[in-house]
Amino acid sequence: MTEIGRDRRQLLQAAVAGGLGAGLVMASGATPAHSAPAGQEVGEAGAATREPDAGAMLVAVLLYDGFTGLDAVGPYEVLCRVPGVTVTTVAERAGRIRTDTGELGLVAERSLDSVPKADVLLVPGGGERGTTTTMANRVVLDWIRHIHRRSVWTTSVCTGSLILGAAGLLRGLPATTYWASRSYLAEVGAVYTPGRFVEAGKIMTAAGVSAGIDMGLSLAARLAGERVGQAMQLAVEYDPDPPFDTGSPEKASPELRRLALQLLADAAV
Repeated sequence: MTEIGRDRRQLLQAAVAGGLGAGLVMASGATPAHSAPAGQEVGEAGAATREPDAGAMLVAVLLYDGFTGLDAVGPYEVLCRVPGVTVTTVAERAGRIRTDTGELGLVAERSLDSVPKADVLLVPGGGERGTTTTMANRVVLDWIRHIHRRSVWTTSVCTGSLILGAAGLLRGLPATTYWASRSYLAEVGAVYTPGRFVEAGKIMTAAGVSAGIDMGLSLAARLAGERVGQAMQLAVEYDPDPPFDTGSPEKASPELRRLALQLLADAAV
């Protein structure tokens, strides 16, 4: 093992020793949920998917045609390395799911019907096509409602909050979403609230795309203790220092806002 490999392993081991056990117990009084399909589900290219570790808390990341890659991968990258947590990707049918640009495909490890419960549900946002289609998909919305009944946390990134809203989970609740979609929250009964991520009971909604990393770090701390959350921030070297100060619409000119939306629209399929 390289020096870097040893350092990363030792870092996480130290974080676990500093508070993991208590953190998992405090995160939920409920017994961790498990995906329990009959045997192993077969994913892309016939490869058997990994079953959740016994006793692990299960995070289910919903994928759908037209989702935005970082909305799902940002939180995944933080949570998949948290001790005591297993992350799986879920879609209406297992297999390759394309993002909003059509250029990137991620594999959904499991189908909706093979994941009857999860401790954490994460719904990413997507382009207009992906979001609006999923908001009208009764099969997906029914599954979201079913998972939410027993989840410890129900979460979203970007326009994923509109999907939660379409499932009827945000009525009268504070929530956030992508900056250009804020006005649509009212249409699903939610109350727009500014913030990188917003909590309303067990529901946590993150703002646009990169805000999912912030929410993921907060979830890591909730699931495994603050020291693990801090260690994961260092593990993924999340220390933003962007070259520009235009990361919110309040900081950008009308011209830049129009250009940002045009770039997204031009790349969408």
